[in-house]
Amino acid sequence: MNPARYLLAPWWLAQLATGAKNFSKNPLIGSKRLNACGLHVSRVKHAHAMAAKRRARLARLIDPAEREAFDRNGFVEKRDFLPAEEFARLRDTVLAYRGPARDMVQGDTITRRFAIDPKLLAAIPDLRSLLAHPEWRGLIRYAGSFDQEPLNYIQSILSHVREADPDPQTHFHADTFHPTVKAWLFLTDVAEDEGPFCYVPGSHRLTPERLEWERQMSLKAPEGLDRLSSRGSFRVTPAELPALGLPPPRQFAVPANTLVVGDTFGFHARGPSVRPSTRVEIWAYGRRNPYLPWTGLDPLSLPGIAERRITALWRFRDRFRRFTGQPWRDVGDKTPTER
Repeated sequence: MNPARYLLAPWWLAQLATGAKNFSKNPLIGSKRLNACGLHVSRVKHAHAMAAKRRARLARLIDPAEREAFDRNGFVEKRDFLPAEEFARLRDTVLAYRGPARDMVQGDTITRRFAIDPKLLAAIPDLRSLLAHPEWRGLIRYAGSFDQEPLNYIQSILSHVREADPDPQTHFHADTFHPTVKAWLFLTDVAEDEGPFCYVPGSHRLTPERLEWERQMSLKAPEGLDRLSSRGSFRVTPAELPALGLPPPRQFAVPANTLVVGDTFGFHARGPSVRPSTRVEIWAYGRRNPYLPWTGLDPLSLPGIAERRITALWRFRDRFRRFTGQPWRDVGDKTPTER
């Protein structure tokens, strides 16, 4: 054995108690022998049990009917989320905003993000009101199972920007092996043939069928899976859903001012766009160590720190891109809809 592997062994072992998911970079997580003995299944079961306990303590944050809908489906959809005048002001200001942006190109699609940092909050004060909205905060915290501030962005999806293979985000997948949260407040209307968000209702639940599927996928990793699955974001095809006891995917072809909050352990994807299109949204993302027994105690959620995390993370990855990689390219000042 390579001596370096002995030195890294404690690090690989410690990762088993975190949200680490990469089957190709950690030989313990990716061990066919260990996964045949139940390593991956055990991590999945324990993470979901802890999330259920945390959600029970956060249930007071959301309406009981919405909690029931989320527990059943894995998402909550709220149309006309903001008062019409407030939403129109937010939408118009965001669409007219020009500032520092980062782009990631995947296939024929650009995902563009603007960090909602102190500078952006000063330029668009309505964003601060949105992030303090009790329903926004409560739904994201319940879905993510943590009382923590998510990472918040203005996000644009610009499809058909170049001749290339289709966007890999159009393949149904789970983000990781444990409950996590993403939220979309759509600032533009979303047509069913222009890249809508898609979600398989109920696929966030850890049923016996899903657990067996997770076990089978872990036995194929890392060599027997595609690149993204081997990194821990398992892909699934629509043809596999009936065997998992799951219905067809739901497409969120929705009007502007619709909020969708979902658990992205559930299978989801970006629907294909048949023409060049642009989708703009306020997008939030939350993920934390899935084995923590507490819901809060997150220093990175403190005011003055929370709104600076994204910029700090981008700069860190810029500086150490050789070691960490950096898919988010600094493209200078852009607008959300600029191609």
